[in-house]
Amino acid sequence: MPDRTILPPLTVRAIRAVAVEVPLNFVLGTSMGAVRAAPLLLIDLTTEEGITGRAYLFCYLRAAAPAIVSLLGEVERVVKGERLDPAALWAKLARRFTLIGVQGIVRMAMSGFDVASWDALAIAAGQPLATFLGASPRPIPAYNSCGLGLMDDMGALAAEAEALLAGGFRALKLRLGYPTLAEDIAAVHAVRQRVGDTVALMVDYNQALTVDEALARGRALDAENIDWLEEPIRHDDYAGAALLARELKVPVQIGENFSLAQAMATALERKAADLVMPDLERIGGITGWRQAAELAAVNRVKMSSHLFPEVSAHLLAATPTCHFLEYVDWANVLVEEPLAIVDGQAIVPQRPGHGMVWNPDAVARLRFH
Repeated sequence: MPDRTILPPLTVRAIRAVAVEVPLNFVLGTSMGAVRAAPLLLIDLTTEEGITGRAYLFCYLRAAAPAIVSLLGEVERVVKGERLDPAALWAKLARRFTLIGVQGIVRMAMSGFDVASWDALAIAAGQPLATFLGASPRPIPAYNSCGLGLMDDMGALAAEAEALLAGGFRALKLRLGYPTLAEDIAAVHAVRQRVGDTVALMVDYNQALTVDEALARGRALDAENIDWLEEPIRHDDYAGAALLARELKVPVQIGENFSLAQAMATALERKAADLVMPDLERIGGITGWRQAAELAAVNRVKMSSHLFPEVSAHLLAATPTCHFLEYVDWANVLVEEPLAIVDGQAIVPQRPGHGMVWNPDAVARLRFH
C-alpha cells in the first residue's frame, strides 16, 4: 500500500461530471423491479499538474444524477487547491458533511471523488492501480451478472444462461424471488439443465424475503448446488442474516448495501454473513474498500465485489481474501478499452491507473440533462 508521505504531488483543480444512460444488453428483472437502462455519472477529476483521474457512479435513478452533481460541486469547493491525499480529503469531507450525514448520495459523491483521486495518483506514478496499491495485476475469477432476471419463460431463462457463458465464464448469477418456492426451484433447474453442474451458480433475492421465508427457501436450495445465497432478507437485518448463516448449508452472501466499513464491521461482529461483497460507491470508494479488505482478512472471510468491475478488478487483486468479481458490461460502450474477460477471468489491465478513458462519441450520444 502506498505511504501517504510519498504520494505523487498532485493538486486538485476541478471536478466535472456528465450523466449518461446506457441501455442494458439484458433486461435485469429483480424482485425490486426490472432494470432496462443504467444511469451512470462519469466523473473527471483534473489536477493542476495535468493529470486527470476518472470514476463513474451508478445512480439507480436518472433523477439522482443532478443531485449528485450538485454535491460534487460542494466537494470541489472543499478540496480545490488541496494536495491529493485520499484519506486526508475523505476525513475533511466527512467533517464538512457531518450534519447531513455521510450517507446516500453524499457518500456516493465522496466515493466517486475518492476513486478518481486514486486513479489520478496511480497515473502520476505510472503504475496500474493494483500495483500502486501494493499488489500485482493478475486474472481475477469473474461471474457474469448481466442477466438472468426473473422471467415467466423458463426456456428463455435457460437460453440466456447459455448466452452469458460467452467469454468462457464458468460462473453466473441468477435472480430469484418468484412468488413461490416451486418457481424459484424451477428457475434453478432450468439454468442447471442448460449449463451443467460445473458452472458456479450464485442466487440473489434482492432482499425479497422474510426471515421465515428465507429459511424455508434456503433449506430447499441447500440441495441445489448453489454457491451462495445473496441478500435473501432486508440488508440491515443482521440478526436474521446470522440465523440464516447458522441454519443453512448454502453460504449467505451480503455486503452490497454496507454503508462504509463500519457497517461491515458490525455485520461481521454479529456473524451475519459467510461471504461479503462491498459496493465501491457505498463502502466509501477505494479508501473505504481498503478498510473493508482489512476487515475481511482479519475475519478470514472471502470478499467479492459488487458492480464497477473495471476498478474492482484492481482492488480484488490487492484483497487478501479475494473471491469473485461481479462482471457487468454497462460501461463497455463508454470506454476506449473495455475490461477483458478471458476464460472466465477478468484481465487486470497494465495501463496506468484503473485504465478507463471515456469514448467521447459514446458519451455525447448517451448523455442526458
